[in-house]
Amino acid sequence: MSEQDFYTTIEQSAVAEFKDRGSKFLAFAFPAASAEQFKNELQKLKGLHPKANHHCFAYRIGTDGLLFRVSDDGEPSGSAGRPILGQIDSKQLVNAAVVVVRYFGGTLLGVPGLINAYKTSAALVLQTIPSVQKQIEVYYRAEFDYTRMNEVMMILKQCNCTIQEQELQLFCSIKTGIPKNRLEEVLYRFKDLHDVQLQKLA
Repeated sequence: MSEQDFYTTIEQSAVAEFKDRGSKFLAFAFPAASAEQFKNELQKLKGLHPKANHHCFAYRIGTDGLLFRVSDDGEPSGSAGRPILGQIDSKQLVNAAVVVVRYFGGTLLGVPGLINAYKTSAALVLQTIPSVQKQIEVYYRAEFDYTRMNEVMMILKQCNCTIQEQELQLFCSIKTGIPKNRLEEVLYRFKDLHDVQLQKLA
C-alpha cells in the first residue's frame, strides 16, 4: 500500500484561544470537503463574531491537496493566512480549514508579532483535534436490478467501499466510493455481474 492511497484529515471541529498584548485570537478548525462548505462555516463564524476586527483563514481541500486558499482579511500581507496554512501543511492535512478571529487589543503587534500570533493560534487548535487517515476513493455509480442487491452489497462491503447515496427500488442505483488501492479488484469482480452497470463519476 503506497502513501498515495491515503490522506490525512480531521473529522471534528475545535476552538482554541491565544492572547498577545491585549489582542485576542480565537482559532476555529473544522473539516471542509469543498470551498462551498468552507464558505458556509466562515459565514457562520462571521455571524457569531460580528465585532471582530479580522477573520483570517486558510484551507487545503482535495485528496491531492491542490486546492488551497489563504486570506489576511485586512492584516498586513502574508502575516495571517500563510502562517495558518503553514500549520495545516505541517500536519499534512487536507479537507481541513482554520479560521482565526482577531479582536484587536489596542497595541500593534507588528508583522513578526502577527505571524507568531496566527501561527500559534492555528497550531494550538490543530493540536486539540486528532488527525485521521482515510483511504483515497474513486467514485462510481452502480445501477442494477434489485435481484442483484446482495451480490453488489457483498462486493462493496468486502472491498471497504463507502456508500455515498442509494436509491433502492425495483431498479437500484448506488453511488459508491471505492478505495483507490482496491479499484482493480472491485472492477474485476463487477465484470462477472453482467447486468450491473458501473459508471465512473467525474
